[in-house]
Amino acid sequence: MADWAIEADGLTRAFGPVLAVEGVSFRIPRGHVFSLLGPNGAGKTTTVRLLTTLLAATAGEARVAGHDVRTEALGVRARVGLLTEVPGLYESLSAWRNLEFYAELHGLDGSRRDARIRAVLERLGIWERREARVATFSKGMKQKIAIARALVHEPEVLFLDEPTASLDPESARVVREYILASKREGGTIFLNTHNLYEAERVSDLVGVLRGRLLALGPPAALSRSLWKARTLLRLRAASAAVVTAVRGAPGVLALEEDGATLRLELADAERDTPAVVAAAVHAGGEVLQVGEEGHSLEDVYLQLVGSGAGA
Repeated sequence: MADWAIEADGLTRAFGPVLAVEGVSFRIPRGHVFSLLGPNGAGKTTTVRLLTTLLAATAGEARVAGHDVRTEALGVRARVGLLTEVPGLYESLSAWRNLEFYAELHGLDGSRRDARIRAVLERLGIWERREARVATFSKGMKQKIAIARALVHEPEVLFLDEPTASLDPESARVVREYILASKREGGTIFLNTHNLYEAERVSDLVGVLRGRLLALGPPAALSRSLWKARTLLRLRAASAAVVTAVRGAPGVLALEEDGATLRLELADAERDTPAVVAAAVHAGGEVLQVGEEGHSLEDVYLQLVGSGAGA
């Protein structure tokens, strides 16, 4: 049996007659980065609140770090870190005192507490500002302190709601690098984001939510589930003779012309591509590039959200 960091089964939350989250089910293995994508109002933040015991589910079940969110809320809270939409820091206190307070709430004290606070502040590049009052910080700096607060007790599962939304590009890169480093060290991260480039860079799995879960899987697998795999053959010029030769090559099921680029549907891309290239060259074509047509996570997201179809 797989070692799941997060399990949700039929998770549902209603606010009066409105279903914010409906029948959401998924499993996230330990050591994975999972990104939950969806438009505003899709239920992403509600899902995080259900999984971190800040909201009770109307129906369904969930377990986080091996603990039931209904019956073992304290066990869940001890094992997760949470970055919320609003930082909610004590602005009259220094960065250090904010983190010291939250570290002590999680049972850290003495040299262990101080070493951990220093480690997260240095990793996020804000050690030099540790004694400054949070009220004097920019919006991006406050976001960094909020991220440090979520990390200070070394949680088993980290929930990040739009972690780089207020950060400059350099700081956002620091956070992305931290996410990847945490994954390499075996950490599990649940990421809510509108930044599809970011999600594609760091995620093992993505889910697309619009009240219900429209799709779940690795980004590349979701792309393959929505579009047929196609091979792109880029030529210096696509003459009629070359197009005819390629169309007749073994394994070519369909061909579309787009200027000097031919889009091919092959029976077996790995097996048939060499014969296609040979046919093009034999007919006098100059092949500049050959490869698989790719679809970005943005393409996947817009296709799913626009159609409302599941994958």
